[in-house]
Order: sequence, then structure tokens, then C-alpha cells
Amino acid sequence: MVELDHIGIAVPALGPALERWRPIAGAPDGPPEVVASQRVRVAFLRAGPAEVELLEPTGPDSAVARFLARRGEGLHHLAFRVPSVDAALAEVAQRGGAVVDRVGRPGSRGRRVGFAHPTAFDGVLVEFVERP
Repeated sequence: MVELDHIGIAVPALGPALERWRPIAGAPDGPPEVVASQRVRVAFLRAGPAEVELLEPTGPDSAVARFLARRGEGLHHLAFRVPSVDAALAEVAQRGGAVVDRVGRPGSRGRRVGFAHPTAFDGVLVEFVERP
């Protein structure tokens, strides 16, 4: 059984989004972080045992920028904590599900992450998170 790690919300700018979310989830866990490999700047807010991740694109060519252009701000992905990102991705692929990543890659806060394509999970982008 895996646990929900966080819910990703795509936003055009972190500043205004943090102000909207702060009354519900409180202050960010730390300063915003740039995840160069995904071309985003992120901030995490604690929401009980899980977190809310706000994702701001750092350039027009990022996946989050394309998401915002197509769909506007809002729910981007659900992330689940797993013991092994590589094993979780392999299991999805073995069941015939599409994956964005074949193996894990660097994520925020020193974690490894990997994404399953939305077609694998009823139209929802799913991220697997492996903590150090």
C-alpha cells in the first residue's frame, strides 16, 4: 500500500498562489525551489499527512507551461510515496499502462520521481516519489 505524498497544482505565479493557499495550508515548508530538470519552481504547503505542491513554470517550453496554456491553472497531478520509483514505473508498464518516465529522475528536495501517463490512471497524471 502506498501513501499520498502530495497533490500538484499548476499556477502561473507562486506569489499570488501562496497567498490563496496559505489560509488553508499555512506557510510553505521552506523557500521555493527550482527543479531545473522539470523547468518549474515549486513550493510545498503541509496539508495534514500530505502536502500541496504549487508548480510555476520557469519557461514557456516546460510541461507545466504547456498544461497552463491548454487547461489553465488547477490540479496537475497526484503523487504517491513508493519504496522504489523504478519498480512502480515498471509495474505500470508491465500492466500495459503508459509511462512518461521509464526510470526515476531527480525531483525536488533530493527525491527521485517518475510519472505515469494520464491514460494509465483514468486521465490523471500520477507521480511516484521515492524519498532519500
